[in-house]
Amino acid sequence: MIRSEHASPIPPDDGYLRSLVDATADAVAAAEPLGSPHDGADATTRDAVSAEIRALAAELVGLSQDLHAHPEEGFAEHRSVRALGDLLERHGHEVTIGTGGLDTALVATTPGSGPHIAVLSEYDALPGLGHGCGHNVICTAGAGGFLGAAAVAERLGGRVSLIGTPAEEGGGGKETMARAGVFDDVDAVVMLHPFSHDIAMHPFLGRRQLEMVFHGVGAHASAQPFMGRNALDAAVAAYQGVAALRQHLPSSDRVHGVFTDGGARPNVVPERAALLFYLRSAQPDTLRDLAERVSAIARGAAEMTGCGVELLWDAQPAYLPIRFNTTLAGRWSVHQVDAGRKPLPPGIVPEFLTGSTDLGNLSYRMPAIHPMIAIAGPTTALHTKEFAAAAGSPDGDRAVVDGALGLALTAVDYLADAELRAAVHEEFEASGGALDVPAFFG
Repeated sequence: MIRSEHASPIPPDDGYLRSLVDATADAVAAAEPLGSPHDGADATTRDAVSAEIRALAAELVGLSQDLHAHPEEGFAEHRSVRALGDLLERHGHEVTIGTGGLDTALVATTPGSGPHIAVLSEYDALPGLGHGCGHNVICTAGAGGFLGAAAVAERLGGRVSLIGTPAEEGGGGKETMARAGVFDDVDAVVMLHPFSHDIAMHPFLGRRQLEMVFHGVGAHASAQPFMGRNALDAAVAAYQGVAALRQHLPSSDRVHGVFTDGGARPNVVPERAALLFYLRSAQPDTLRDLAERVSAIARGAAEMTGCGVELLWDAQPAYLPIRFNTTLAGRWSVHQVDAGRKPLPPGIVPEFLTGSTDLGNLSYRMPAIHPMIAIAGPTTALHTKEFAAAAGSPDGDRAVVDGALGLALTAVDYLADAELRAAVHEEFEASGGALDVPAFFG
């Protein structure tokens, strides 16, 4: 066997990332955090919540470090959800593990009636990268946010829940739970996400999954190729068609795919070939349009090669983009400024530096926030080993405590301030109100 000596890839140049950081540095320095015209909870309530978070800090950081050391992938987060449940039970809360059709989902709710806000936790990890998306920080900040708000919720005349949502990394746990009715009596939801900057509102793209399966006719590739219909040719044509489409998409759209089947042997015309694509877009309507355009490419590739094609959509639930709620995000921002952070408004950090999340699906059902909290430098990307290291670092630990405080105070603001609460829901309705998410894509 002759082995090539040029086997290593060429490392990407990070010059573009560094130029982005340089280009936005002045804007970051000059940006003013979002404010709020609303008072939120009174000082006595805020002081009680802050004292609760200070008392919980060591436990929250300990749980974050434990989850970081024992990562579990989506739908298999059994140890993680049990550890989260143990923390809540130690503090006197009744916990249900296994709900909404998911074994690793969790719900804990304070007693009482009135307005109901939920704090969300995620705890799934990435294959080979562990907590390269920092879900250990999301989980434990959410737990602290719940426990801090729970200390005062009943006397404010409302309820707060912690809802643990499995498999955000592609599994769509929130959508599965929503369809099962877990969020039916929840009025608003809050959560956070670790990132390279503190940002009050950052766009996340909607996302659909499409598997294209091409069916051809097998034949001997040398003796009788004319008797075959090459499914791999169809798949290659579809891949190239999607590549050509990219020039004509909005700058916020993303399409990326891989071959999952290309035949077994070179001397047999492949009778089956398959591709898996992720399609992302910044608005529900543009995501639907993108899906139609990619579908047309698949059908054209099949026809030009004489093959058949199956289009298999969304093996896991589709993700909608996040709908902002500026009113609620403003309260988060106020509390993070008090904690010594500077959450940026939208548009300062380039908005194409983003991915997708199933929190988007909830944000079209009820008011929601998904602020970003900094644990790493500005060139450190999500879903990397560097970001995984940051999630277990002292900066990650600080984000757990600061984030727990911000979530708790934002939740109690919502419960305590009727004018704020009305403004939150007025903004939601003005943005289009509740969407029938399962029916949107047909």
